Amino acid sequence: MRNTSVMRHLSRVDPVLGGWIRSVGPLQLEVRRRPPFESLTQAIIYQQLNSRAADAIFARFRSLFPRARFPSPGQILNCGDTNLRAAGLSRQKIGYLRAVAEFTVQGLMPTLEQCIGWSDDDLIRHLTQIQGVGPWTVEMLLIFDLGRPDVLPVHDLGLRAAFQALYRKRQLPTPKAFFDHGERWRPHRTAASLYLWRVRDGDGAWGEGDPSR
Repeated sequence: MRNTSVMRHLSRVDPVLGGWIRSVGPLQLEVRRRPPFESLTQAIIYQQLNSRAADAIFARFRSLFPRARFPSPGQILNCGDTNLRAAGLSRQKIGYLRAVAEFTVQGLMPTLEQCIGWSDDDLIRHLTQIQGVGPWTVEMLLIFDLGRPDVLPVHDLGLRAAFQALYRKRQLPTPKAFFDHGERWRPHRTAASLYLWRVRDGDGAWGEGDPSR
């Protein structure tokens, strides 16, 4: 579906969001098509951080492996905790990164081509077996590496804060309340999410970060 058609649909079913869409204009989702191992690794680093802090830590993490386009699972498993901690990663996140790497080494991580044939729900069920990988982490893969059109990360604190600001709610919506409102955006909840991520500039505490930046 053309972007203009998506904008018209969202504006018709939700006038408040429609006003914001008219203000922002067309948005284009940049689908990166990275291997799931890379996508999950980056998403874990970005968990619970604002964009600027996450960008800095991710850059330092990448600099630990200067000869690699992206570190391999084996390189992460063999990298010492001291170096990873010096990059700004918490002990908990180091454990999560190693869990993703081990899952991949064991042959349990699907390839990008295999992911294309899986449903959103199947991918979430399979990948959340990994320690530290929750629905939000997989949803970043679904949106930014698979280009799935109908994903709403209801646990993303940044999205919920943006919703609160745009709709002038007194309280931060619960994930359920956010989900219920978002039902009207189907089958274009990904596009709605992209517009909500633009409500704030990413300088504040986004909880899960703004991975679209």
